[in-house]
Amino acid sequence: MVKYLDNNSGFNMWNANQAATAKPKSRLSVFLWWVILFLGSWWLISMWSAPKNTPVTSEADNAIFTTDVSNVPVNELKSEKINANVRGIRISKISLNEYAATSNNDSEPVILFNSDNDFIEVGVNAIGTTAPNAQTVWRESDGKMVWKNSDGVIFTRDIGVDGYIVTITDTVENKTTHDIAFSPYIRMVRDGEKNSAGVATGAITNTNSHVRYVDWHKMDKKSYAYSTTNGFIGFSDQYWQTVANIKSPDQTMRVKSVADNKYLAENTAAAQTIAPKSTGMFTTTVFAGPREQRILDAASTTISGLGETIDYGWFWFFARPLLWILNVLNSFVMNYGVAIILLTILLRLLMWPLTRKSYTSSITMQQMQPELQRIQKLYANDKARLQMEMMKLYRTHKTSPMSGCLPMLIQIPIFFALYKALLVSVNMRNAHFLWINDLAAMDPYFILPILMGATMWLQQYMQSAHTKKSNNQNDVAAATTRAMKWMPIIFTIMFAWMPAGLVLYWTVSNMFGILQTYIIKKQLSKN
Repeated sequence: MVKYLDNNSGFNMWNANQAATAKPKSRLSVFLWWVILFLGSWWLISMWSAPKNTPVTSEADNAIFTTDVSNVPVNELKSEKINANVRGIRISKISLNEYAATSNNDSEPVILFNSDNDFIEVGVNAIGTTAPNAQTVWRESDGKMVWKNSDGVIFTRDIGVDGYIVTITDTVENKTTHDIAFSPYIRMVRDGEKNSAGVATGAITNTNSHVRYVDWHKMDKKSYAYSTTNGFIGFSDQYWQTVANIKSPDQTMRVKSVADNKYLAENTAAAQTIAPKSTGMFTTTVFAGPREQRILDAASTTISGLGETIDYGWFWFFARPLLWILNVLNSFVMNYGVAIILLTILLRLLMWPLTRKSYTSSITMQQMQPELQRIQKLYANDKARLQMEMMKLYRTHKTSPMSGCLPMLIQIPIFFALYKALLVSVNMRNAHFLWINDLAAMDPYFILPILMGATMWLQQYMQSAHTKKSNNQNDVAAATTRAMKWMPIIFTIMFAWMPAGLVLYWTVSNMFGILQTYIIKKQLSKN
């Protein structure tokens, strides 16, 4: 990207021309800028020093995760994809069998809701009778959980697993002589994970077909409540997601902080009446698994909207195809580092015509400089004539001041899209490449950032090799070129803590640019 900002770029030529024709700033404009700067600084300081409006935790909220459930026996829910502990109406310690917690081959699997007092509680609130709670001890009958209250109402729970979807079906038999009502609910309590910069994490809700994220820090300040006809609620981490959906209408959702680093996501549906001698049924589905697009899309047939929960950022229209291509390439080469290299080469080949045009345009702009300077001096007092003569000169040479900027403008969204794609890709996690054990994390030895900075400097040097040096302090383009010499150092420091996969992409892109510059120079020298 930096190469398009050198002394020969259309941007800097245009910048130099603008500087030559610009009017001196008035004292009023300078004063207004200082006022804006002062007001902006005052607003930032006031926001930073403002007291935090921490939500008050009620006794009811405290009771949710301090309830003693030690007397409730634990049963294990097992499947190919996940294992989990079932303690009455609570589910915890959900093991993702296909994903290791660390990059070691013998590592234990990732476990969700693994901290003390972390759980998913699926139950019903009763009106006119009693319902099972977290301390209720159920009996087992034919693989199902059964409990009978003092009024003779029978509760039967059937738990099934399909992939990463857990389905809880509650059947209530009203053996009384009067109507009773039940409202199903979901309650999730867990610790926060506040170290996933760049990815939307925290509570997640789908209300009226609209997906919302509530960051952990936002829940520290206040609680959030929503009403919806249907949807889901839960929590999202950088790579994992746990959401639940009640198959009942008219739901009320809330998310909030309930203690130090403890967060609550709760959903309660409208009450349903069960007549005497009748049976009611309530179904709740829970997704607990990776935030992988293919898996989420498949799960969307059970929990609608689940496939829209990955945050690809502003340039999602680039990020999703890039991630798809990256996964396809990896399916052939079986290594994500090699797949990133191939993706980089593919992108640079697609942009080859634009890059060549940009480079030739920068040479043309350099050749035009003597004539441009002559026109600027000749028509310094006639701005209209100056602009007309400059445009005539551009048409004669078949170029424009902005012709060198197009490759840069295309690379910016691709860069940010790939950055986001690498951050959200669970497959990139723990992906090995040479000395790197995790392409989604920083290079532990800083080898790639240093190599990236060195190739950026070499590419910048080759791009500006045909530039004539200028010691004129009023030459804006020359001043910009001198400033750009620091960019390799700045970028090296900035990229040192970025995902290694992204630094690998930028390094390979620089290497390709060096080769491309050499080839284009050879071609132009023959013409």
